[in-house]
Amino acid sequence: MSNMTALAALPGPMARGTLPLSRKAKAAIIVQFLLNEGSDVPLSALPDDLQEELTMLLGNMRYINRETLNEVVNEFADELEAIGLSFPGDMAGALSALDGKINPRTATRLRKEAGVRQTGDPWDRINALPPERLEELVMSESTEIAAVMMSKIDVGKAAQVLSLLPGDKARRISYAVSMTTGVTPDAVDRIGLSLAAQIDAEPEKAFAKRPDERLGAILNYSNAAVRDELLQQLEEEDKDFADAVRKAIFTFANIPERLNAIDVPKITRDVPPDTLATAIAAATSEEDGRTAEFLLSNMSKRMAESLREEAANKGSVKPKVGEKAMNAVVSAIRDLVSVGEIELLDPDADE
Repeated sequence: MSNMTALAALPGPMARGTLPLSRKAKAAIIVQFLLNEGSDVPLSALPDDLQEELTMLLGNMRYINRETLNEVVNEFADELEAIGLSFPGDMAGALSALDGKINPRTATRLRKEAGVRQTGDPWDRINALPPERLEELVMSESTEIAAVMMSKIDVGKAAQVLSLLPGDKARRISYAVSMTTGVTPDAVDRIGLSLAAQIDAEPEKAFAKRPDERLGAILNYSNAAVRDELLQQLEEEDKDFADAVRKAIFTFANIPERLNAIDVPKITRDVPPDTLATAIAAATSEEDGRTAEFLLSNMSKRMAESLREEAANKGSVKPKVGEKAMNAVVSAIRDLVSVGEIELLDPDADE
């Protein structure tokens, strides 16, 4: 069949005078026009039923004449210009628009009352969870569901989760991953939605940090004698919790094992020299002395010599004064960590 014959076999052009166009047909024309112009049209943001209907419209339409195209485009442009302000149109859209702007507790309550699930890809939310929380999800699900979850999250995070699992559970999940070849995209979506629903159903927590992290932060600035006594009592009551608190504590004595040597100059920039000299002069115990030497060895030679001389001139430093100076050094390190300028090392990384 020649090109002319094929063209003659097509339905006639859609023109305003011969075939009135519905608003949906006009929308399909605008979409096709934008696609032809190379525009990126985010149609995936539309509900599934509208995506399906639009696809059917584009599949059933053939061609329109230029006059009709110009009329539809002009009408579309006029409607855009006439719009003063647009709103989300539903509770889900409103909650998405206000995400991060209103109190999370209010957003959660409104979402539950309206029966609106959180929008977006549920796997993005799942992947954003810390490894410890993912471990809890894995332990509460079947091996098959866990295998799908491990296949969907980032490889690095999946490796972290596996390392947290008991050996037999990790082996079963690892084997189950090889059996996920036949899992359909719909099944993966349903699993993701189900897991996200579990996350949404969890009661809101008053504290963002774990108990051991909160107590560790408190003990960081406690008197050393009081800290040691409390930790000893904790060990008698709950050794596992006491061990977790010890790992959360970051004191002057912990600096050599937690601070990267190349970050020491950043500390000397933020801590006044007099405070550093006082902390070094007060470092009379073996552990504190090790920290003082670590700091002096990783700063400029000139500054180290100056601080050694100033610390020697201070002589014996009162315990309270020395502890205050040491806490100032620790506080400066924590401030740099909080703004992302440095990262503390994991003391258990080599275990």
